Amino acid sequence: MKHVTQEERLDYLVEEFKTDSGEYKDIETPKDTEGKRRILRSLMNIRMPRNISADVLRVQDEYLKGRSEEKGIVTLSDIPEIRNGLSIWQGDITRLAVDAIVNAANSQMLGCFVPMHTCIDNCIHTYAGVQLRAECSRQMNQLRIKYGKDYEQPTAVPMLTDAYNLPAKKVIHIVGPIVQYELTPELEMDLANCYRNTLDMCLDNNLKSVAFCCISTGVFHFPNKRAAGIAVSTVDSWLLQHPGSMERVIFNVFKDEDKKYYEELIR
Repeated sequence: MKHVTQEERLDYLVEEFKTDSGEYKDIETPKDTEGKRRILRSLMNIRMPRNISADVLRVQDEYLKGRSEEKGIVTLSDIPEIRNGLSIWQGDITRLAVDAIVNAANSQMLGCFVPMHTCIDNCIHTYAGVQLRAECSRQMNQLRIKYGKDYEQPTAVPMLTDAYNLPAKKVIHIVGPIVQYELTPELEMDLANCYRNTLDMCLDNNLKSVAFCCISTGVFHFPNKRAAGIAVSTVDSWLLQHPGSMERVIFNVFKDEDKKYYEELIR
């Protein structure tokens, strides 16, 4: 059986996702690899949760696993522990081979539909594959049956899904508080509950390592420095109350600014 290259998988997937989209089936495919990757990611980003053929899924899974290896998978042993099971790691959260990574979701819980958007929600859904949005949709449909057709996921209530083609085992999706005008004690409590409830979910599901993103600090406008303070103090107090229950809690940062704040707090 002939070896299939990543480039061949990419070509196949671009054409299949173009056809699947309907609207973009006649869009011109770029000649360069980066251009093809952008088209594929964009088509995945805008795709509503629905069935897709088993053949396409199989090739998508092979392609995304290959992309993970190309980017470099990061394991717990690659990340130094600073103190009491806490670590800081700067980089792309989709590279982490941990029990769970935390996704900063929105209340619709279906991922980001903006093509090529740089938010963590978009990255996680892109590299997990289309199965992730489908699972989120199934869970939300079940919740709507229970709570009514207008149900949206409340702030600080985590949802657990598989991670599919990511190196992590699970994804915990959580809606952080949105700061519209000024920071209030209620918003601070909501953010603390995001960390606390996520750790409770880890405990309930025997997930021993978790990587938190900087919840609410992006488009939700929570001040970065205060968010870091709440994250560290909440995790510290939770770990004190549940000794031995977590092997590692990683604060995953992307910006240098956030790295600085966490380094000042964890020594």
